[in-house]
Amino acid sequence: MYVRSAAAATAAFLGFALTVCGAGSASAAPGPDWLSNPIVYAHRGASAYAPENTLEAIDLAMMMGFDWVENDVQRTKDGTLVVIHDETLARTTDVEQVFPDRKPWRVKDFTAVEIAQLDAGSWFGQEFTGARVPTLREYMRRVQRNQQRLLLEIKRPEIYAGIEQQTLDVLGETGWLEENRVARRLVIQSFSAASVRTVHELRPDLSTAFLGTPALADLPQYAEFTDRINPAHTTINSDWVSAVHGLTGPHGKALEVATWTVDDAATARKVQDMGVDGIITDKPDVVREAVGGY
Repeated sequence: MYVRSAAAATAAFLGFALTVCGAGSASAAPGPDWLSNPIVYAHRGASAYAPENTLEAIDLAMMMGFDWVENDVQRTKDGTLVVIHDETLARTTDVEQVFPDRKPWRVKDFTAVEIAQLDAGSWFGQEFTGARVPTLREYMRRVQRNQQRLLLEIKRPEIYAGIEQQTLDVLGETGWLEENRVARRLVIQSFSAASVRTVHELRPDLSTAFLGTPALADLPQYAEFTDRINPAHTTINSDWVSAVHGLTGPHGKALEVATWTVDDAATARKVQDMGVDGIITDKPDVVREAVGGY
């Protein structure tokens, strides 16, 4: 059983965070060579302990000592980018109560003002009542305030035409396309190879990741436009990871592998033994303790 309260979770992990003395801080050098253990990515924030994709979830990840967070980006009816995973608002907000006649409550059918009215926290726990679905601008400002790094996922690009350029526009307006952040603190990923390729073509300096497990024979094609292949942990073995590492990406470095979603110690150690570079998890504390990652 895990602690839902942000305050309780913070107290539980503060001692450990102090012992690492900022080893995972944003000032550390980037890239797979700066740590011998996998990097731990807080999936949708510390989402086992706070409502996913909220500011509260990334704040908690920061307080627990994790500077890499992952999020999901979609677009509202009136063109605002918001941070939410599902195509509909029903699972993680009170939209059914606030707008009962708007079924199936798809993100793309609501304006940003309407979504801002929704409670995105009480479904998870009463202590999070009042949490909101953040806009991407709000989210990026908070990530910057927390001195965190971001693995940003573009969701369902096939239903949001032009979302790649729009995402880059917001990142630019919030200062996230400056050289230091591009090099050290930002990766853009998607399940859509076409979307990842588009991001690479628009901003070749950015690091990108493809979500999925391409066949070995197809991996060289991905190495033309992506720096990382991020597969589900159930779909890989050490030979596949080695094959990915054997390819050079568009920035002249070996491709990396960050696997998802690993929430228990045994699986974390299993994928560590496979040689993955990163582990994406709802329970970053559990994974960190198991593998010694940051």
